[in-house]
Amino acid sequence: MAEADPHHLAAAAPLREIVVAGSEALNAALWGATEPFVVRGLVADWPLVEAGRQSGKAARDYLLRFRRDVPFAVSVGEPRGDGRLFYDQTMRMNFRMAHAKLEDVFARIDAEAGNPEAAPLYLASIDIHQFFAGLHEANQVDLGDHSVLASIWMGTRTRIAAHNDFPQNLACVAAGRRRFTLFPPEQFCNLYLGPIDNTPAGRAISMVDFHNPDLDRHPRFAEAMGHALVAELAPGDAIYIPPMWWHHVEGLEPFNVLVNYWWRETPRWMGQPQEALNHAIMTIRDLPQHEKQHWREVFDYYVFNNGDQTVGHIPEEGRSVLAPLTPESAGRIRAFLLRQLSR
Repeated sequence: MAEADPHHLAAAAPLREIVVAGSEALNAALWGATEPFVVRGLVADWPLVEAGRQSGKAARDYLLRFRRDVPFAVSVGEPRGDGRLFYDQTMRMNFRMAHAKLEDVFARIDAEAGNPEAAPLYLASIDIHQFFAGLHEANQVDLGDHSVLASIWMGTRTRIAAHNDFPQNLACVAAGRRRFTLFPPEQFCNLYLGPIDNTPAGRAISMVDFHNPDLDRHPRFAEAMGHALVAELAPGDAIYIPPMWWHHVEGLEPFNVLVNYWWRETPRWMGQPQEALNHAIMTIRDLPQHEKQHWREVFDYYVFNNGDQTVGHIPEEGRSVLAPLTPESAGRIRAFLLRQLSR
């Protein structure tokens, strides 16, 4: 059998699409879902979507009706670039952060419309309730009992490197078009992730340029593309991204708006697994190999294979944090860690 060409990239497969009739059907599809999917036209009746279908300017004018009189954080990319918000050659960010009133940001977009050398502008993960009054009430998805964080993402043509998020994510395109390229969680080793502390937005990102992948430098990316799923969304369409799925996101029009909802099925008091990873890097990663192997076995025993052999010999009333966690026992662990880390 001939060997696979390491420089051949498979085309991403189309993402599965489903049809839902009403909020009950949507929530039934979301509950326990482990695979991503697209729902065409889920928010087609939003007034914001109707404005976005008219033009980017109409969408901006609509949003300004609801904005609060506060500064917004905006990423300003490199002029004459291709909208990729990433690292520069020194591993610093190739964009700067600024703060401005929303009307001033939109005025700059208006003034630079049609200019191919304009710097990309991107307002990322803006809390809708904090920065807008009434926008959520006029444009929202009924997610039942889920406790959600609603955010809005606005900007010119941009490319956001592949990354993942811990919460579940329902993202709705309100204006412009967006292309999502998704990878299952286990493909992280083929995406060539960058630093976990020096990141554009708090999550490690793929170092691969999806528009011009260097397969000599990143040969395993060809394997990742064999598992990739892609969807291009128009105004009114929505995509569900399960926890830890990697996603590369492109804003394809001169002005793009996305509204997304994040939520967790697990209680917030459980904390973030990333915090445990950071702590393990500090305390375990650089130990001698035989000690690292021991701690791997300890983690398997207490964390990954925490069955009856771990606690069966301890009276139930004496298992402390080895028993199923509660808000109280999680609080005791957090307090203990804070005391240890503050030494």
